[in-house]
Amino acid sequence: MSRPPHGRFVRSLLALVAPLLLVSGLLTGCTKDKSSQESSDESLPDGAALLTESASAMNDVETVHIVLDIDPPVGSLPIARAEGDLKQGGDAKGTIQLLAGAQLLEVEFVVLGDDAWVKYPTGGWVAAGAITNIYDPSAILDPRRGVANLLSTASNARTEGSERVNGVDAWRIAVDIDHDAANMLVPGVPDGLTGTVWVDQETKRLVKAVVNSPQTGSTPASTITLDMTDFNAAVDVGAPV
Repeated sequence: MSRPPHGRFVRSLLALVAPLLLVSGLLTGCTKDKSSQESSDESLPDGAALLTESASAMNDVETVHIVLDIDPPVGSLPIARAEGDLKQGGDAKGTIQLLAGAQLLEVEFVVLGDDAWVKYPTGGWVAAGAITNIYDPSAILDPRRGVANLLSTASNARTEGSERVNGVDAWRIAVDIDHDAANMLVPGVPDGLTGTVWVDQETKRLVKAVVNSPQTGSTPASTITLDMTDFNAAVDVGAPV
């Protein structure tokens, strides 16, 4: 099997993984850790108010661990899963899985400033060059461009209940996604995005989101699921040796 071009992979990694992280970050869905608890509408907190609080809480996040699943893969490169640690300044490290024909290929990546490196299953680390012309990963935690902005611009928020997600009690909120805010993170994202977000009841941070991408032309409908954990944990990102 031929190795995918480095430039093309980075475009998939940063233009799809990072952004979708974000978008996913904002619009993610999830599997319930344990049981869910439904309440009457009268006893549930206001969805719009929760999104405002969550957007504010996400402004203070300096580092986060993300897991992103895309089913089926969408975009120019078939990314199925991405996992890694991200710093507010844009530095990141982790792994990405993409479909190469019928096989699942896992590639490691490091993003440090304007530089990026990738490592395929065989061989060592390879410099992938500057990435700012492709995608700026610092947008993900940027209050004006990232997850916080997606939360603050989402509309028609409806709190649906309480669930245990990623070890915390969270409010489940259905939302409609603002296209301009999503497009700022993922250029070319289709219109008509809907999703569900889970907000930690104590910290108000976004802990999970599910984004529903509608079918557009030959591109099938897809579900993007994002988990966010280990907020503000120490993250060391350095150039691979």
